[in-house]
Amino acid sequence: MSESLDLLVLGNAIVDVIARTDDAFLGAQGVTKGAMQLIDEERAEALFSVMGPATIVSGGSGANTAVGAALLGARTGFVGKVRDDELGGLFAHDLKATGVAFSVPAATDGPATARCFVLVTPDGERTMNTYLGACQGLTPADVDEALVAKSRVVYLEGYLWDPPAAKDAFRKAVQIAHTAGNAVALTLSDAFCVGRYREEFLGLIRDGSIDILFANIGELQSLYETDDPDAALKALRDERNGRGMHLLGLVTRSSEGAVVVKGGEIRSVPASPVRDLVDSTGAGDLFAAGFLAGHARGLDHIACARLGALAAAEVIQHIGARPQTDLVALAKAQGIV
Repeated sequence: MSESLDLLVLGNAIVDVIARTDDAFLGAQGVTKGAMQLIDEERAEALFSVMGPATIVSGGSGANTAVGAALLGARTGFVGKVRDDELGGLFAHDLKATGVAFSVPAATDGPATARCFVLVTPDGERTMNTYLGACQGLTPADVDEALVAKSRVVYLEGYLWDPPAAKDAFRKAVQIAHTAGNAVALTLSDAFCVGRYREEFLGLIRDGSIDILFANIGELQSLYETDDPDAALKALRDERNGRGMHLLGLVTRSSEGAVVVKGGEIRSVPASPVRDLVDSTGAGDLFAAGFLAGHARGLDHIACARLGALAAAEVIQHIGARPQTDLVALAKAQGIV
């Protein structure tokens, strides 16, 4: 791709397998409600065999953000690894069909394309069991230096911090982006993910690797090891990197909306109205998509957060983490763009 991008996402290339269920099923399967748990291929096959009817769609947290931003008019690209199998082909086709640039070669051997079993309970909460498969094979060689240098924001998915080679890919992307004068964003992804890599994530923030941080309030509380959400927000507000600069932080709080933390200030943005909460999968991903698409349009931080809240509200009113409504039309109707 010769043209520049507004957003380049590095993340897990995953196909979502989504099924409705209930708390009893979660208990019987021994899974933690509302969390993301990593599973092996044997467990993946066993879980699939006992799940109810499922919807199969391309997913992955970072890919959802790339697609959402593209549907809001941003020029986006995605860096992730699939296998040259049926699900890998489905993932690549779906991504490109929405206008997201995706050119990472598929693996020709090794584990199958990753899949995430998303179990949605009647309250709209989603519980994820993820077989990472081929997406763990992302390496620095898959990071195109020219592409990163031409991307105004490079967005890193916290979930991808698990595989060691992917960490090296992240670090390579950060160095290239900052050398080119571009911004780097990180999403914390999951409170359990934060628990595994708290010190490393804080290190990325404090050494200046990260310019923009996305998190939900639970993830932020995990990051700062506090049960007090206000204390977590104040800790983020006071956070500075090695150059003494404040971080831009975007924190979602479910029905309470979102918070923009910048320059020592904490500002709240209300949630967009939701008629019927069906599936909370992708809410944070689409908030980030809306915010970053607004950023690409040159909107101020509050308007960007409003666009993020609108995109998040749309996606939780149906099954699946990809928008089903014209987001640009919705944003225009609300006077955001």
